Amino acid sequence: MYKLLLLIVSFLVPVLAVGQSVEEIQTDPNYIWGTGNATTIRKADNEALAALISQISTNVSSKFEQLTKGGNTNGEATVDETFQSVINTYSHATLTNTRRIVIQNEPEAVVMRYIKVAEIQRIFEGRKNKILDFASEAVKAESRAQVADALRYYYWALVLIQSYPDGNYLTMKDEDGKELLLSTWIPRQMNDIFANINIKMMGVRLDGDLKTVDIGVYYKGKPARNYDYTYFDGRDWSNIFSAKDGTGIIELPSLASAENLQIKTEYAFEGEANIDNELAEVMEAVEPIAMRNCNLRLEGKEPKPGEEPLPLMAAETEQATETNNGMHFLSSDAQAPYESVMKQVEKAIRTRNFAGMDSLCTPAGYEMFNSLIKYGQARIIKEPDFQYLECNGEITCRSLPMSFKFKTNNRTFVEDVVFTLNKDGKIDALSFALNKPAVDDIMNHTSWNDTVRNVLINFLESYKTAYALKRYDYINSIFSDDALIITGSVLKHTAAKEGQPMSAQAVKYTRQTKSEYMKKLKHIFRSSEYINLRFADNQVRKSGVGGEIYGIQIKQDYFSSSYGDTGYLFLMVDLNKPKEPVIHVRTWQPEKDPNFGLIDLSHF
Repeated sequence: MYKLLLLIVSFLVPVLAVGQSVEEIQTDPNYIWGTGNATTIRKADNEALAALISQISTNVSSKFEQLTKGGNTNGEATVDETFQSVINTYSHATLTNTRRIVIQNEPEAVVMRYIKVAEIQRIFEGRKNKILDFASEAVKAESRAQVADALRYYYWALVLIQSYPDGNYLTMKDEDGKELLLSTWIPRQMNDIFANINIKMMGVRLDGDLKTVDIGVYYKGKPARNYDYTYFDGRDWSNIFSAKDGTGIIELPSLASAENLQIKTEYAFEGEANIDNELAEVMEAVEPIAMRNCNLRLEGKEPKPGEEPLPLMAAETEQATETNNGMHFLSSDAQAPYESVMKQVEKAIRTRNFAGMDSLCTPAGYEMFNSLIKYGQARIIKEPDFQYLECNGEITCRSLPMSFKFKTNNRTFVEDVVFTLNKDGKIDALSFALNKPAVDDIMNHTSWNDTVRNVLINFLESYKTAYALKRYDYINSIFSDDALIITGSVLKHTAAKEGQPMSAQAVKYTRQTKSEYMKKLKHIFRSSEYINLRFADNQVRKSGVGGEIYGIQIKQDYFSSSYGDTGYLFLMVDLNKPKEPVIHVRTWQPEKDPNFGLIDLSHF
C-alpha cells in the first residue's frame, strides 16, 4: 500500500589523524582536551568530559557578558559559580561534538576527550537553534491567541539567551526581514501580551464552603486559547490553573470576595521545564527573570450565586460561529432524546451521585466514564451548551466543560469533554476535545466529506484522551502489529531533490516494535498520577494512494506527574474503516531540523 522509509543512523567515533599521538594533541595549541580516570570507561569518560568543559569555559568566558556583568548582586564568587553551571549545561551537547581516545582500559580506565579550538562554536549551535525555535514558536502561538504557549516559549528563549555566548547580541528576522535583538525584543513582546489580557467574572457557584468563580479570559478581545495563572486568595497564592478557549475558574472560600482579585499570569513554567533537559539545567543555573507586568486584576462585579452568567462578548460569539463552520448540528427536535441523557449525566456529576449511570452507558462507555470521574477530581465548571452531530450512525455531543485537579505538581486543567452516543442513545465513549483552532483546521478542508472530517476529529480526540485515561487496550488496538514506531531527531537532509526521501544518514532514531512500545507505555501508565497531552499546529494531509490514508503532524506537549517533553508527532493513520482506525507509522522528533524540518507523509 505504501513504501516505508528506512531510517538508519550510527554514531561513529571519529578516528585520530594518522601519526597524531595523545602527547601531540595535548601539546598542540589548536586543541583543547581533558582526561578522566576511573574503574570503568563510562565513569572515566564522564570525568574527561567534565575536565574538557572546564577548559572550554576558560576560552569562552569573555563572551558571556550577560552573566559576568551586572544582574547579580551576590558577589563575584556567585557570578563565577553561575557561569560554570551554565557551561556545564553543554555537557550533553559535547558528546557528539568532541572526540574520544581510550588511553587505558578497565579496571584502571583512562579516557581523553578533545576538540579543535576552531570547532568550539559548534558546541553552541544547538543552543542557538533552540533559542530561535522557541522564539519562532512563541510568535506563532501569540498569533493564535495561545497565550500560555506564547509566554512559555518567549520566557524559555529569554532564559536560554543567558547561556549562549554573546547572547545579548543574538538576533532573528521577522517576517519582513527586519533584524530583532532578542534580549530586548522578547521582554517587550511579553509585556505587550500582559497588556492585552482581560479577565472577566462570568458567574459564581457555591458548594458548601467553596465558591467557584467562572472567568472569561480574553486576549485582544477574543477568547485566549490557553492561559495559565495563579491568584491571591487573601492568604496565599493558589496552585496553577489552566484556562482553555477563554474558560477558566477561580476557587475561593465561600465568604471571600472575588471582586478586584489579584491574578498573576504564569510565564516561567518552571514546573514544565523538564520537557527539555538542557532548558531545565539552564533554569536551575541562572537567576529567574522577573516580569512585573504579569500581575492583573479580575474585572467585573461579582454576581450572586445562581445568577445567569454575564453575556458573551461580541468577539467570543463571533469566534464561536467561526469554529462551527462546516459542522452540521442536529435540530432541536432531533437532539431531544440525547439531550435528556446528557442532562442526567450532568446532574450525576454535579451531585456526585452516580447511581443508575450504568443504565445510560454501554459497558465500554461506563468504564470510560468511571475513569474520567477518577481523573483529577473532575468537576463541571459552568453551564454547558450541548450541540449534537451525527456521524457513522453515532451521535457526538460537544461538549461539557470540566476541571481536573491533581496533587502532584499542584495543577488544575480545564478540558471540554465530548460524549459519543450510540444509535440507542447510550454513551459509548468520552474524549477531551481539541481546541477550537485545531477543529477549524480540519473542518476547513471542504474538499473532504463531512464523515471524513468528523472521523479525523474524533480520532485525534480519542488518541489524546487514551493517554490521559490510560486506555492501554485501546492504544494497543489502534496500532498495526507491524507499525513503524520511531523516536528520534533529524540530523541532516541529504536528498538530492526536494520531495525525495531522506538519505540513510538523515535521522538519529530509536526504532521500537509495537510490543516494545506498548511495554514501555504500560510502565508509564503505572508510574504516573496523570498524563496530559496538548496539541497545537495540527496539519492533516491525505495520501495519494491507499484510499483514506492520512498523515497527521502535531506539535505535542506531553506532561505527566513524573516526566515531560515537547516535540513533533507524526501519525500515518488508515481510516478506510472509520470505526477501526489503524496507525501504521508513529514518529516523534524533539525539534525541527534547521535544514530538513519535519518527517511527514512525503517520506512514506
